[in-house]
Amino acid sequence: MLTKLWLVKSYFNSDVDEEDWIQIFLITFTLKNVERENKKFYLHNFFINYLDLRTSAKLLQHCENPCTLHNVNIIVFYNQCGIVLLLIPSNGANVRFFVVQFQKQGKDVERVKQRLAEIANYVDKFFRVLNIRVALVGLEVWSDSDKCPVTQDPFNTLHEFLDWRKVKLLPAKSHDNAQLISGVYFQGTTIGMAPIMSMCTLEQSGGIVMDHSDNPLGAAVTLAHELGHNFGMNHDTPERGCGCRMALDRGGCIMTPSTGYPFPTMFSTCSKKDLAASLEKGVGMCLYNMPEVKVLYGGQKCGNGYVEEGEECDCGEQEECMNPCCNATTCTLKGDAVCAHGQCCEDCRLKPAGTPCRESSNSCDLPEFCTGANPQCPANLYLHDGHACQNMDGYCYNGICQTHEQQCITLWGPAKTAPGICFERVNSAGDPYGNCGKDSKGLFAKCEARHAKCGKIQCQGGANRPVIGTNAVSIETNIPLQEGGRILCRGTHVYLGDDMPDPGLVLSGTKCAEGMICLNRQCQNVTGFGVHQCSGKCNGRGVCNNKKNCHCEAHWAPPFCDSAGFGGSLDSGPMRLAEQKPWSAESFQSVRGISLLKDISQEKVTKEFPKHYV
Repeated sequence: MLTKLWLVKSYFNSDVDEEDWIQIFLITFTLKNVERENKKFYLHNFFINYLDLRTSAKLLQHCENPCTLHNVNIIVFYNQCGIVLLLIPSNGANVRFFVVQFQKQGKDVERVKQRLAEIANYVDKFFRVLNIRVALVGLEVWSDSDKCPVTQDPFNTLHEFLDWRKVKLLPAKSHDNAQLISGVYFQGTTIGMAPIMSMCTLEQSGGIVMDHSDNPLGAAVTLAHELGHNFGMNHDTPERGCGCRMALDRGGCIMTPSTGYPFPTMFSTCSKKDLAASLEKGVGMCLYNMPEVKVLYGGQKCGNGYVEEGEECDCGEQEECMNPCCNATTCTLKGDAVCAHGQCCEDCRLKPAGTPCRESSNSCDLPEFCTGANPQCPANLYLHDGHACQNMDGYCYNGICQTHEQQCITLWGPAKTAPGICFERVNSAGDPYGNCGKDSKGLFAKCEARHAKCGKIQCQGGANRPVIGTNAVSIETNIPLQEGGRILCRGTHVYLGDDMPDPGLVLSGTKCAEGMICLNRQCQNVTGFGVHQCSGKCNGRGVCNNKKNCHCEAHWAPPFCDSAGFGGSLDSGPMRLAEQKPWSAESFQSVRGISLLKDISQEKVTKEFPKHYV
């Protein structure tokens, strides 16, 4: 199932000023017909969270034949007796929930697609209040075989799916994020998993979701939760003091660590703050671009909020439309209006060419300007990957300038990066406190010396304890030196629950050596990005953007900045000379780092390396 999802400026929500866009891809899974014996169990409790559902066999009361909770998928139904669980023994096979859906829908692919479209519609509704739209643009049903390995190990499944997305899916279909919806019964209490603050990245922009409920709302809530992690949203815990308009016994909010019935349908104040902070720091540089509406799944409709073929505007349903330029009934412009939507449309008129419509958000971002011919701001642009940034301390990657020092400041306040020996010794352990992530088997991987600065972040100085919240454990490691004395290395372990990989790891795109950058927990050469070859054609009067075109300084014209002109690029629109200062890559504010999750009580762990390590 392919979906596209974007952020929009809506007239029924005035809290957000940006006209942000995002494309989202949803991939759903079904497997071939699997014969099975159905078993029914009854639950004592009507309200039950997923943790109880997955771990408390005592809650189950046997009704027919003996059956355990080992190797089964669970599907929730409702009848006069309360909540009924249909347990499907897998007999060693990976039984998918959509196998059941396929059977329940009479092996009708169209009915399966209809259900999945309903899931996407729920997610769209959840995110609308954040000015994020979800639009279904296609469906893919895997009815014969899996296109990537999917097992009960969520870490391995996430790893395999993200690899498949990068290698197979991205070249076939341009998108910003991929979510796998599956019926695999994951080990432990996990019903979904996604990397935090990974939106738009090549390697990690995606997640996995278990379709755990007969009600499509259940899968939609889990999908929205994991998508929230991609956006940088952390869990809503009591320690954070999040405001939620819905009481916990009535569902609570979407980013609660565990949930159940009734399902949550809204985001908390913490989620909104996390999202705003992520966007400000440069997470999600791909979110600002207009999607292609011609590929929307289900055909066009006046009133869906998307300006489709044959429409001049679309401000939503008549009762929600507050756009003074658009007729909600006919999706046509009113009177002498020439536009109704877009950052380059004001009072139903186009703004002049050169009017700034999107400022740069950080040192790796580029500004955009109105063209005078289109109501939409040009697609968001940023510096080509591999551009030096922050006084040569980092390299731009996906529009963000990541450095070890900035991550240390995020963790400890006024701190600095620890010496290389800290990274090498601590991350060679291959344990929860020092590693290069997890391997395909879900085990902590030891870092080779050359990749050590891409493992767990190591710092010195700063506050007495991590400033990121009560769920962070302080890890202090004393390393003896050959010349005598010891060096103190400060790391952290962040307790996240079961649905996020550890954000205490060094972030992708961080500079790990001169001319080197962290990618996939390895220190790799930036020359592979080709930034120097690209910038060489700009004649020293501009920089290369992510589309491999020159962004020229004011007074110079694209495409090669070799003649007089209005600045900007072929992609960004022209600068207005009277109001724009000459642009340089270092003229914008630097990234402030990344916020990590806040959850549980503070504790401190001290490790001592034995003398034989020296």
